[in-house]
Amino acid sequence: MNGETKTLHQLDDEARILLTPILERKARGESLTARDRIAIPAQEMPAQAPEIRNKNVAEVALGYGENQARLEAERCLGCKNQPCVKGCPVQVPIPRFIAEIQKGDFKAAVDVIKETNLLPAVCGRVCPQEKQCQAECTLGKSLKNIEKAVAIGRLERYVADWERANGKVTTPAVKGRTGKKVAVIGSGPAGLTVAADTAREGHEVSIFEAFHKSGGVMIYGIPEFRLPKSIVQAEVETLKKMGVRLATNFLVGRTRTVRELLDEDGYDAVFIGAGAGLPKFLGCPGENLVGVVSANEYLTRANLMKAYDPAQAATPMYRSRIAAVIGGGNVAMDAARMALRLGAEQVHVIYRRTREEMPARAEEVEHALEEGIVFNFLRNPTRFLGDDQGRVISMELLKYELGESDASGRRSPVAVPGSQYTFDCDTVIVALGNESNPLLTRTTANLSADKRGRIIVDETQKTSLSRVYAGGDIVLGAATVILAMGEGRRAAQAINALLK
Repeated sequence: MNGETKTLHQLDDEARILLTPILERKARGESLTARDRIAIPAQEMPAQAPEIRNKNVAEVALGYGENQARLEAERCLGCKNQPCVKGCPVQVPIPRFIAEIQKGDFKAAVDVIKETNLLPAVCGRVCPQEKQCQAECTLGKSLKNIEKAVAIGRLERYVADWERANGKVTTPAVKGRTGKKVAVIGSGPAGLTVAADTAREGHEVSIFEAFHKSGGVMIYGIPEFRLPKSIVQAEVETLKKMGVRLATNFLVGRTRTVRELLDEDGYDAVFIGAGAGLPKFLGCPGENLVGVVSANEYLTRANLMKAYDPAQAATPMYRSRIAAVIGGGNVAMDAARMALRLGAEQVHVIYRRTREEMPARAEEVEHALEEGIVFNFLRNPTRFLGDDQGRVISMELLKYELGESDASGRRSPVAVPGSQYTFDCDTVIVALGNESNPLLTRTTANLSADKRGRIIVDETQKTSLSRVYAGGDIVLGAATVILAMGEGRRAAQAINALLK
């Protein structure tokens, strides 16, 4: 946050002062013009102060107050062509739900969202809105600043939190039983979406989760300070109320195969949403040293097994003094910020491009900088060095400069010959993304996958096998929650059509 850190009460009170004359005008039957709406200031997100939050795992962003939410909603221009909806992977009717907030009807607003998205409290927190719905916002474009777009995600979070806090959560209606059975492999965002959309049609749905807790990457990957686990569990409970059965510690490919689910257990369709759980490494010398770990393992221990709470933790955690995180995506930001909360004296992010090319959300990078994390740009390891006990003590870094743009549109890093130097550290967290776990493709005959192990699907998310669909990270590679949900919605539509 720029300047003085303000409390939620202060920010909400400032919003009340600005909102009052707007509500008075509306009470008199006067309409706000586009010029009026453009003049309303964008609402700042209240957050814990950096010097406090970097020592705890409580949620950093505190959410809007009611006045802030209503004032931010008044900024929406209500565009007839709805460009924001086109930018949403699950096609949330954004202007409609914001219009309900403008009326002060928060329950109606969240009900509109849930027509296409059963995880609004999750998506409002972790989706990269600045690259999706908010990137298309007419207001942001007219102001020539995407940061001034209507804060769609924050409004989504507000109404979802309001519904839960006020005991207004309702279970979506379920049609009469069809007698058809759907198996969902994985309880991440794609799997939960398929389960919800097929259960709504009256099919009997079972989710099979390999871990002992449901929620997939939302539980083991995203830290508590970004997404409280109680919120994910509340969404899962809604599915259970819809009649969805959840089996944990059930590893499809070992406990049962896909073919056994279809041929022996009587499932009429199977959806594979097992995620991308196979971490990538650099392949350079020294990666087998003690203290060099994947971000996948690091975050799973911290999040799923609560390593941040030693008295309650179900797993030991490697203690760090100087931690280095390799990578520039959201997972790298999560790992770096978690390392700080786990007691590291210094945390460095090593990234071979510059800040402008980082794929991580701008808000996450800004939060990391505020918390004291150091960024080392245009650097990449060439080897890791250890002591006589096999523990990492430093790494050799090579300097880079930016060359021409690559296929992704980002400028490619070019090594600077002879620029190596030694960087001291006792923990290295490799956050270079994940590939698909090969278990399902190896145990399912004729299930087509590409050379990276990602399952190949058509435009309906159907795989090479009859009655078998797939989506999320096992198809996309490591992607976002909302993109996984978008694939889940397409798959559910196809499954419902198949079983009709």
